[in-house]
Amino acid sequence: MEKKQLDWSNLGFGYIQTDARFVSNYKNGAWDEGAVVTDANIVLNECAGVFQYAQTIFEGLKAYTTEDGRIVCFRPDLNASRMADSAKRLEMPVFPEERFIDAVIEVVKANAAYVPPFGSGATLYIRPYMMGTNPVIGVKPADEYMFRIFVTPVGPYFKGGAKPLTIKVSDFDRAAPHGTGHIKAGLNYAMSLHAIVTAHEEGYAENMYLDPQTRTKVEETGGANFIFITKDNKLVTPKSDSILPSITRRSLVYVAQHYLNMEVEEREVLLEEVKDFAECGLCGTAAVISPVGRIVDHGKEICLPSGMDEMGPVTKKLYDTLTGIQMGKLEAPEGWIKTIL
Repeated sequence: MEKKQLDWSNLGFGYIQTDARFVSNYKNGAWDEGAVVTDANIVLNECAGVFQYAQTIFEGLKAYTTEDGRIVCFRPDLNASRMADSAKRLEMPVFPEERFIDAVIEVVKANAAYVPPFGSGATLYIRPYMMGTNPVIGVKPADEYMFRIFVTPVGPYFKGGAKPLTIKVSDFDRAAPHGTGHIKAGLNYAMSLHAIVTAHEEGYAENMYLDPQTRTKVEETGGANFIFITKDNKLVTPKSDSILPSITRRSLVYVAQHYLNMEVEEREVLLEEVKDFAECGLCGTAAVISPVGRIVDHGKEICLPSGMDEMGPVTKKLYDTLTGIQMGKLEAPEGWIKTIL
């Protein structure tokens, strides 16, 4: 199979239209068989539920070329499960989890020429999503839905790759208590857009959101979970019912415990204790881990001892181990790697 002629090592995190995508429709209480199609455009009624009441959810995962030349996907079963949870919360029909995995495999196979080569630093980003499609004018769930998956080759999420970021403590709330912060709903990200644009205008890479109830505890950023490393090399991750359960974070916790023999704490993290950590990182599918070097809290700077030059040593071990598993350099725990080709 011949790869597309792309400048793989210089890709940004942007959309490049590929050859094929998967589509399945829900009507009269059932999903159809679905199919891989070539048309990237969607035509919907002006009153479709997705437009009127933001009834849409999505997922994000990646396919990689391993060192031995296989094309693999990382833990798609967890994305299928998380999407099912999102669907239930927004009163949408669950797309069957086994069919989700099969659809991911079909789409990646159909776009194998777009999977970046090993060692390029790029990956194939996979975006499953679902939306209400029939006309809805009263406030209620739609009756018909569309499930789709497209893929696009991407480079690093943050410009500069592993160079430490400067972020700010946001005055905005990412999610409400007992709200939808724990699911991957499009509306959560729409609410964060003003905050991230404002942060970028002020020279910051991202926001640190605090818990909306007391504004004393660290939650997450607009698109990633936090990890912290203590001065005695423990991994600490914030715990909250309104944090999205990151598959990357969950995997890093396992890697820390079982590959690096680290102690792990999943607990509430107070903003006032962040200054006492040795390292900080943002973790998620898109970024894997992006190190944080400086956090600005309304003019007061918290400078992490790991500095602004490179990823901290413990964060680097976590990053190298997880990406080593994903890329086939290290043996993966059972069930983590799905071979596609």
